[in-house]
Amino acid sequence: MELPENIVLANGMLNEGLILKKEPLYQGMNGRFVERFYLSPSASYIFKPLTNNGQLGREVWVHEHVLPSFPAIFPKIISYQISDSPDLNWMILEDLGQLSHDFNGETVLGVIKWAAWWHSLPTDQFTDVPSSGLKPRIEEIVADISRQQEKFFQLLPKLQMEERQVRPIFSLFDRLVFSKKLVLSHGDLHSGNFAVTADRFAVLDWEHLHLNTPYWDLYHVLDMSHPLFPKKMTSQFRERALRSYLAEVELELDGEAFLHEYYLFSAIFSIWMILLIQKDLDADAGKWPVEQLNAQLEETVSCLKQCAAALFEGLEGL
Repeated sequence: MELPENIVLANGMLNEGLILKKEPLYQGMNGRFVERFYLSPSASYIFKPLTNNGQLGREVWVHEHVLPSFPAIFPKIISYQISDSPDLNWMILEDLGQLSHDFNGETVLGVIKWAAWWHSLPTDQFTDVPSSGLKPRIEEIVADISRQQEKFFQLLPKLQMEERQVRPIFSLFDRLVFSKKLVLSHGDLHSGNFAVTADRFAVLDWEHLHLNTPYWDLYHVLDMSHPLFPKKMTSQFRERALRSYLAEVELELDGEAFLHEYYLFSAIFSIWMILLIQKDLDADAGKWPVEQLNAQLEETVSCLKQCAAALFEGLEGL
């Protein structure tokens, strides 16, 4: 079924008079909702207004300049409008059907395999890919948690951690040098942005694509926590997933050094996340329910403990 020309009104809203029904899927950072809408019982689409004003036009750009090189692991854009006015920006995408975001071994190894594939693409075949994404780069995160070191240490009793478990991480900052290898990074590859449908694997929301270290996507898949998508990670599965990535990716990497750097990257990012989650808990602003934030905090602390233990076990062996 073709979309009517006036399916979206001049004000950037769906034309309710042409729609059989619609259902909200999620709310963006600016308060606008991504929705599934039906023109008939069997014809459905996804309406996605601009959900983050700082990303105006980015997802369309990625779909036009990068994703044509990709297999069909993403929903295609059917129609769109880009405007200087954020409220008038929108996309209509194909509906892949009901998505399962369950965090299980098969799905995670699937997205790890695909990430290894796009990480292997020569970055010079793409022009004008941004060098930064949604969050600060790891160097900025290191500087931020360095400034907040004492605040983090004060949280340790609540986190049921001891200073000896994390102080060595901070001691590494003065000589911290991550690999400078940059790859094409999805940028926000948490559990809500990859899924399985009845017949395919899907990676969603590409507007934060940029160049970054391989650890960025891997951390978001394996150790990034999210209030809406809880998961349980173990040390054994994390190592299995990382070694699976190393077996798939076409980059010249020293496997053991790569694992060591990942554990350090993950520990640093998790400390930063803990400080952010605690800030949300202290603010009690109501964006996320307290029970979800506490569950997210517990999950992040668990990942920090596991990666710190693996990191220092590795250091002792050097």
